[in-house]
Amino acid sequence: MRMYDIILKKRNGGELSKEEIEYFIDGYTKGNIPDYQASALLMAIYFKGMNKRETADLTMAMVNSGDKINLSMIDGIKVDKHSTGGVGDTTTLVLGPMIASLGVPVAKLSGRGLGHTGGTIDKLESIKGFSVEMSQDKFIENVNKIKFAVGAQTGNLTPADKKLYALRDVTATVDNISLIASSIMSKKIAAGADCIVLDVKTGSGAFMKTVDDSFALAKEMVDIGTSVGRNTVAVISDMDQPLGYAIGNALEVKEAIDTLKGCGPSDLYELCIVLGSQMLILSGKAKDESQARIMIEDSIQSGKALQKFKEFIKSQGGDTSVIDEPELLPKAKYIIDVKAKKEGYISKITADTIGLAALSLGAGRETKEDSIDLSVGIVLSKKVGDYVHKGETIAKIHANDISKAKASEEKINEAFDIVDNKVEKRPLIFGIVTKSEIKRF
Repeated sequence: MRMYDIILKKRNGGELSKEEIEYFIDGYTKGNIPDYQASALLMAIYFKGMNKRETADLTMAMVNSGDKINLSMIDGIKVDKHSTGGVGDTTTLVLGPMIASLGVPVAKLSGRGLGHTGGTIDKLESIKGFSVEMSQDKFIENVNKIKFAVGAQTGNLTPADKKLYALRDVTATVDNISLIASSIMSKKIAAGADCIVLDVKTGSGAFMKTVDDSFALAKEMVDIGTSVGRNTVAVISDMDQPLGYAIGNALEVKEAIDTLKGCGPSDLYELCIVLGSQMLILSGKAKDESQARIMIEDSIQSGKALQKFKEFIKSQGGDTSVIDEPELLPKAKYIIDVKAKKEGYISKITADTIGLAALSLGAGRETKEDSIDLSVGIVLSKKVGDYVHKGETIAKIHANDISKAKASEEKINEAFDIVDNKVEKRPLIFGIVTKSEIKRF
């Protein structure tokens, strides 16, 4: 078998066999296939596409390129949640305790952030003493004991995906549905969960900018999960403006705590209920969305979800006093108001621009080597559809450097679009994709 022939076949629109895909993934992971040939094949896939069978085979070849997590020692049906990314997306910190408090095990492997804000681990490390460094035995013990743990992704989990993603990033082949779907699903399948709930974002702050493309990606990933025996559901949710109000690590932790107390942003709360309902249904704990919603709302109102968050933080070495006293979280030196430059209705808050504004403060990383400032970020004061007066505060910048705050302020003003006429708000949830149907709302 020759790499040249595989490239030629796909360039001409042919269907790659399972053996050809495995040959490519194995050879590239081991360093036997050079970047220039891998790049050529990626570009051929980008233009000619892959069918469902090819995409599933690519996914499993990447799963088998490294370690696979065995969660069989954890009691019950393990349900994982994955978001395709966004701005202010702190759902894991809310969903994990919610669902664990209802008896469903959530064994979460997360990474650090690269881009506008930190990843789940960065956010949690805003809590003094919190650590994801633990043995696999300890991780499993924590999930069995309290039903929720967050661990660091192993360095050898889907190494093929890590290499390919880095190559796609510099060869303009990132935004291909088969390549995105196989990248995401390879990590989820290797992580060992029995069932997977996907939060597929759509809008200016998402991979997929249009609703139709987001449904197509969701269907591709659900089909992959189904083909390898993982019960998979995808929810398509809005990312045309930031989720919630807080963007930045400690700020998002505070917002998650508020949500677990029942006083968080309505959009974050509602999305967590929708995603959580699907997790409960897949686990067999709820028969339908109506029953699941009642269960989740009770977990908040009764304080069970907040108590579970405390147990989780304590089990991983964190200082639980921040849950009752969020002011103990890292704080920035300066809080600067951003004022509206005109009067009218907010028609748009471009999510990725807000993300870049947070990045310019130090809330995220431009490269893997960058350090992250856990205290800085942005808290929005208004959302799309709200009316503002000229000079009214639309956001607050939390900064440790005035010059960085000025750069962030410019980006925030650029992100807000204020118009004279009242605007219609976009839906939060656009639909749900299961193995048997696509429901558009």
